[in-house]
Amino acid sequence: MIKIIHPVAGALASQAVIVAVKTAIRWGFILLIPALGRAGGSGFALAKGRRAGLIGAKLKRTPLIVANGVLVLISSALFLASKARAAEFDAGFYGVQALELVAGATNITMLGLNMRDGLKMKGRLRRRPA
Repeated sequence: MIKIIHPVAGALASQAVIVAVKTAIRWGFILLIPALGRAGGSGFALAKGRRAGLIGAKLKRTPLIVANGVLVLISSALFLASKARAAEFDAGFYGVQALELVAGATNITMLGLNMRDGLKMKGRLRRRPA
């Protein structure tokens, strides 16, 4: 088993794969950014001016999600793609990679909370008793 795991892990960790992944992520922005914008815009329209309860919680998280995405995640992805293409896997690359992982986990958590609250509002999830 170890004779299979070792070469597969080595291939996945190769510089060529890292460069390919980091470069491909930039192309994902073409789909991701408009989709998130549409979700946010349609959410505001569905709120119809209401700001209390679950809608209020979602509205408070949304600017944080956007700011984190634009200021940290997109900037980090572009920086990492540039460093990867130049084969500069230095401390700066790994430091920004760590920052991107933390910021990404934060955004996934907040997006998940917004999704949960949206499902609760639609009655697709039960609210926990207080």
